[in-house]
Amino acid sequence: MSERVLVQQLQGLSDGPVTVSGWVETVRDQKKVQFVILRDETGAVQLVNPATRPATDPEAAGEQDADALALTALISELTTGTFLTVTGDLKHDERVKLGGVEIKIGTLEVASAALPETPIAADSGMDKRMDWRFLDLRQRRNNLIFRVQTTLEHAMRSYWIERDYIEIHTPKLMASASESNAELFEVPYFEDKTAYLAQSPQFYKQMAQVAGFGKIFEIAPAFRADPSFTSRHATEFTSIDAEISWIDSHEDVAAMQEELLATAIQAVKDKHGDEIQELFGIEVQVPAVPFPRIPLAEAREIVKARGYDIPRTDGDLDPEGERQISAYVEETYGHQFVFITDYHPEIRAFYHMRDEQTGLTKSYDLLFKGVEITTGAQREHRVDVLIEQAEEKGLEPEHLEFYLDFFRFGAPPHGGFGMGLARVMMLLLGQDSIREVTYLFRGPTRLAP
Repeated sequence: MSERVLVQQLQGLSDGPVTVSGWVETVRDQKKVQFVILRDETGAVQLVNPATRPATDPEAAGEQDADALALTALISELTTGTFLTVTGDLKHDERVKLGGVEIKIGTLEVASAALPETPIAADSGMDKRMDWRFLDLRQRRNNLIFRVQTTLEHAMRSYWIERDYIEIHTPKLMASASESNAELFEVPYFEDKTAYLAQSPQFYKQMAQVAGFGKIFEIAPAFRADPSFTSRHATEFTSIDAEISWIDSHEDVAAMQEELLATAIQAVKDKHGDEIQELFGIEVQVPAVPFPRIPLAEAREIVKARGYDIPRTDGDLDPEGERQISAYVEETYGHQFVFITDYHPEIRAFYHMRDEQTGLTKSYDLLFKGVEITTGAQREHRVDVLIEQAEEKGLEPEHLEFYLDFFRFGAPPHGGFGMGLARVMMLLLGQDSIREVTYLFRGPTRLAP
């Protein structure tokens, strides 16, 4: 069998024999010629076959090429989604709209035929498409989503590795909560024990700091037992985390993150910008560094001045407040990102360090196009302060002993962030829901496929 060629390679080849494999996107079975649009993971190509129809004259029928008749009949029966391999003659022809090349079919081998009726269509609703996600993903735009995701992650990893960060893989089964007890998935464990799915790698990435690793990152699953049905929540998601030692404040973390994002988005624009514009109608904007920064109290005043009263009583921004402050930043600074800083301890985790003068936490939320994608902070590394702050939150220190032990044997000043990959992808590509950019979404009512 000839070596398989990817569709994206065809334009660079000379006319002549070639073998391609993929699935049938469309068949146009005309009287004198048959066209098949074959798509693989890199693109689509037009296949052509001069149709040989059965002759009505018995004498002429005997002279017909049986192989040609069989090929015509086979193409006529092809169903959308059938996977096949074709060997034929490649021809460059600028009149062919699909890439300026076509392949005259020589032989066609069906690897696996598809059922004739496809269960989803272009206008199917999201839940229906999620039920048949493997078919939904065959679309060119959905293929691009995960190519963009690959480029984005690779660029971030490259940024960190070039700066001597260590990649770690933290456990996803834990003996106690990593954030709060309210959003834990319980898992039966050995000897009548109970384990919990990790809500974040928070404790373990801090452990790496006291282990002397200095700078670390992780891209891995996280789990939240949050019965939310919003467009930006999932029960299982991919979290992008980093933690660094020897910082002076959360500003060191923010500076690293904004440079990381600018680098990664530039990589996406360079590799996929034209195709994103074509398929999503989005012009990828590489953010200028530094990003704008606005203290939370000031952000609330700005939002109020824009005519929106935030109903939340805890002092934080609600989703509409996030949209309003982001709109202000876009109008004022021409920027799609903004750091909201200086959060009150009541709305922050116990391990966030507090400013000794203001009493506010050394933390931030990062908003992208009106949606929060990150929480970052300097961590409290003094064990006595950690215990005091945990007790303020109603947490019992004895339930945090393994975590508190990290800081009883020396710890450097450190901080980091956690960022949701799906939210970044959703906003980067202008989608309405993280379901569109998640390979297989998991939510309160979805555990399959």
